[in-house]
Amino acid sequence: MVCRRLRQRAPTLNQEISTPSLSYEKRLWAKGYRYVAGLDEAGRGAWAGPVVAAAVILPPDHEELTQHLADVRDSKMLTPGRREVLLEAIREHAVALGVGSVPPSEIDLIGIVPATRRAMALAVQALSAPADHLLVDHLALPDLQLPQLSMPKGDVHVLSIAAASIVAKVSRDQMMIQLEDQFPGYGFARHKGYGTPQHRAALNMLGPSNAHRMSFAPLLSLAC
Repeated sequence: MVCRRLRQRAPTLNQEISTPSLSYEKRLWAKGYRYVAGLDEAGRGAWAGPVVAAAVILPPDHEELTQHLADVRDSKMLTPGRREVLLEAIREHAVALGVGSVPPSEIDLIGIVPATRRAMALAVQALSAPADHLLVDHLALPDLQLPQLSMPKGDVHVLSIAAASIVAKVSRDQMMIQLEDQFPGYGFARHKGYGTPQHRAALNMLGPSNAHRMSFAPLLSLAC
């Protein structure tokens, strides 16, 4: 496996850091890699719910791809409604999408970073077309025997990673809405398991649920 970590140069005032491009994908396509998968996660810092990862392979021979996906950004820069619209565009134009998730019980058992790597590995396995190179936001995936680049702020700079961030975020939000029905009263549909005053108030009133990550600091104090 080839695993490298890239350092991004600090952007100048004239650079638009919020617009991802196909620059890295094109370099790999030129080297003969066809199925380059961008990977990102959602929910790593939440107090409850799964950590979810997505892998997205974009087509190397689509001349108008950047036009069709011109509004794709890091999911954190988009509204929920805009993410939903862009998810449909990504589904329409991608070669393959894969989603993987790891539940709170496993997060508590192995830790959030290994769980995030596990979710990413599952996302790669779920691809209908086998990836031959990975572009990974922030993390390295040493257990995957594939060439890969680990890229800080990859979701800002790399189009396939930005697309994966949207797929992961929308997928996880849908899971959290379902958890709202299973564990009413916590407000999962609103805050998606993240640490908000509403979430903390619900924990103080109801105590933790099976959807919570008991190894995370805010929950440890409640378990004492």
